[in-house]
Amino acid sequence: MFDLTKIKKKNICLIGLMGSGKSIIGKELSKYLDLRFFDSDKAIEDETKKSINSIFQEEGELYFRNLEERICLELLRYENCIISLGGGSIINSKIRESIKKNSYSIYLNVNIKNLLIRVKKSNKRPLLYQNKNNEEILTNLFKDRQKFYEKADFIVNNNNDKYKVINEIKNKLRSYAK
Repeated sequence: MFDLTKIKKKNICLIGLMGSGKSIIGKELSKYLDLRFFDSDKAIEDETKKSINSIFQEEGELYFRNLEERICLELLRYENCIISLGGGSIINSKIRESIKKNSYSIYLNVNIKNLLIRVKKSNKRPLLYQNKNNEEILTNLFKDRQKFYEKADFIVNNNNDKYKVINEIKNKLRSYAK
């Protein structure tokens, strides 16, 4: 198990826009570091027994954001784990404070063109719409969130091979152990 005391944090959290690979990278990294893995969107779906899309459609975005705040803050108190946070959770100041206090944050940066390809076939993205300008939507989301994403402890480009990204993260974490 990776010793998080070396980086003086309780956990590692992954942040980035939808489609940036937080869940995929988080699961792989948790296996390598022998740490538990949590996904905030999955935790929300498990608790509500509804999909994120259903929550947005039936209850609205404000309801979802309140639920997301509570669940993310709960997850961010966990120790010795990797947490994948929903793309929009970073807009919440309480979540950002908790990340800064408890987590080693890793921002998975992906260009908009690659994000569009990744999320094109997904029907699990309530902020994206069929037959609308998803490039404009993603660009605007990025502009709104970039200032928060870029305050991460480590920023890594995740446009290509996930194993290359995982190796970059492992090397960065190893550097703290020296």
